[in-house]
Amino acid sequence: MIHFNRLDHILLCIPEGATASAREFYSNVLGLSEIPGNHPAGAIWFEIADIQLHLREEAGSSYSKRHPAFEVANLDEAREALAAQGVGIEYSSEIDGRQRFFFRDPFDNRIELLQFSA
Repeated sequence: MIHFNRLDHILLCIPEGATASAREFYSNVLGLSEIPGNHPAGAIWFEIADIQLHLREEAGSSYSKRHPAFEVANLDEAREALAAQGVGIEYSSEIDGRQRFFFRDPFDNRIELLQFSA
């Protein structure tokens, strides 16, 4: 069984070349605070309530990397539980301070599970 703690972040994709426009909209129109840093794949991150919103350029594709990310209590147990059900696990770039992996649901939605490092 997987013990979910909370939703951590949502990644939304924007058209290629639209990062500056997205930064303008989410910072100035919506008033969100940008999280500084060198984020994976040139993403820009914002604080929104108690979660994060990640925006990243992506070319049109039916196999999108858009996803919610759920914090779990024990990432190893979650991985084992999914593997026992035959769910394929995907890995991506590393991010300091957290361990993570991805999987796809039966409808090709990408889902991230993560656990923060101590």
